[in-house]
Amino acid sequence: MNELISARQQEILSIARAQGRVSVDDLAVRFEVTPQTIRKDLNDLCERRLMSRVHGGAVVASGVENVAYEARRFIAQPEKRAIGAAAAQLIPNSASLFINIGTTTEEVARALTEHEGLLVITNNLNVATLLYRHPRIDVIVAGGPVRRSDGAVIGSAAVEFVRQFKVDYAVIGASAIDEDGALLDFDYREVRVSRAIIENARRVVLVADKLKLERAAPVRIGHLSEIDVFVTDALASAPLRELCREHGVEVVEVGTSEDESA
Repeated sequence: MNELISARQQEILSIARAQGRVSVDDLAVRFEVTPQTIRKDLNDLCERRLMSRVHGGAVVASGVENVAYEARRFIAQPEKRAIGAAAAQLIPNSASLFINIGTTTEEVARALTEHEGLLVITNNLNVATLLYRHPRIDVIVAGGPVRRSDGAVIGSAAVEFVRQFKVDYAVIGASAIDEDGALLDFDYREVRVSRAIIENARRVVLVADKLKLERAAPVRIGHLSEIDVFVTDALASAPLRELCREHGVEVVEVGTSEDESA
C-alpha cells in the first residue's frame, strides 16, 4: 500500500516518527502548500491506518513498531499530565507500589513527589530518576538489561525480581487498548515484566490516554478485566465502557484540554 503514498506523505510519516506528532500549520509552511492540502494528506494516511488524527495534526499509528520514546513524551502531553495527577491522588501515603515503563506512568511519578512514606519499585529508570532524591520516598529498581531506547529494565531477571514483592498498588501503562479490552504492547520482554507487576499487586491502576484506543500493538499484556481503576482523559468507546461496568473497573476521566474536531 505504501507505493500509493506520495513523496510528501512519506516525508510527513518520517517527521511524525521522529517527533511523535505533526501539525497541519507547520507542515503547510514546511512544504509551502495550503493547510487544506496537508489535511488531505493526513486524512489519506489515516485511511491507510498509518496515522491517527489529533487536534490540529496527526500522530503515528503503527501496529508493529512504537514511536520513539522521546517523541512519545510530546503526544497528548497535557492529557498525560492530567492523568498522572489524577492517578497519583489514588495512591495514599505510606503505600507500596510498582510503576512500569511509559511516558504516562512517568507523569504519575512526577505527581507523587509530595507523597510521604512511599515504597516505589520500578523497572523504569526515568521514574527512579524522578523519585530517588525525595527523602520521603524509597525507590527500588529492578535488575537486568536496560533497553537503551527508553530506560526500561527488561528480561527474566527483572521478572523474577518483581515476583519477590506483593505491593499495594501497581501503576501500569499500555501502548494500545483493543475494542475487546485487550491491553497491548510492542516488546514481549517488557510485557513479561508488566504481567508480573499485575499479578503481584493488590490493586492495579491503568493509565492511558484516549489515543491508545486508536492504536494497535502485537503483544498482549492482559485484559481490562484485570484492572481495578482505569484513568484516562476520555473513554468514548461504548464497548469498553460496558466492559468496565461488567468487570467492576472504576473509570476516572480527567477531561481533555483540546477539541479534536479541528
